Amino acid sequence: MPELPEVETIRRDLERDIRGKSIKDVEVLNPRVIKTPAPATFRKRLKGVAFKEFLRRGKVLAIRLSSGDYLAVHLRMTGQLVYSKHRDKAARAIFILSNGHFLNFNDQRLFGELHLVKDLKELKFVRNLGPEPLDEEFTVGQFREMLSKRRTKIKPLLMDQTFIGGIGNLYVQEALFLSGILPERPANRITDAETKKLYRSIRQVLRQGIRHRGSSIDNYVSGRGEKGAYHLRLRVYDRKGEECPKCKTRIEKYFLGGRGTCYCPKCQK
Repeated sequence: MPELPEVETIRRDLERDIRGKSIKDVEVLNPRVIKTPAPATFRKRLKGVAFKEFLRRGKVLAIRLSSGDYLAVHLRMTGQLVYSKHRDKAARAIFILSNGHFLNFNDQRLFGELHLVKDLKELKFVRNLGPEPLDEEFTVGQFREMLSKRRTKIKPLLMDQTFIGGIGNLYVQEALFLSGILPERPANRITDAETKKLYRSIRQVLRQGIRHRGSSIDNYVSGRGEKGAYHLRLRVYDRKGEECPKCKTRIEKYFLGGRGTCYCPKCQK
């Protein structure tokens, strides 16, 4: 599933490429991806409006339109949002733009969602998001207080979007490795020193992910249809049986909260 760095990369691409352009029409090729409102109303309200501002909330891309509405795009597992000169034959919805180009919403497994709302807080998955980990307002002190109140294992807690927004399986594993913390450690058992290291590690891997335009492990491509490169720099994620980049111990894998979890049994405690 695209996480914060992937969605942020798409946001930046589209802001550069289509800000100010308007929507001539929308082709709804599979109505299942239109969640709010009904597909016919969705299409009618979008015709003739322009893209004004590109926002991100956690893993959700939100586009403010000239009508005052917000187009919210949740890519889920296999969603893609790609600006192109051509229609994509695999698209589930196509936004036909004023310059004759297209914004293709592709989603192989049909888990993605398109919403058109007056206020982003109408969407529960936006309204209930935890703090943004890269915001300046999100401090290590706040993070320490949040962890101190929770007995949950640290990895599934960090993946909980109501606890902190935007982090998923890949970036959590990388951050926990950098901070030397086992994925199953209870959050309230993490020391102050470890909390500072984890806070820095989370921000580091997210910024690196953005710098390298995301991780193309599965279906992810940028807003320009290009693969990211951060997956080429991963330290533990999906590296079971390979050598730890720090100590050369074999990386191990187990399932935690139903998700595959790679870690170094020597470096992480």
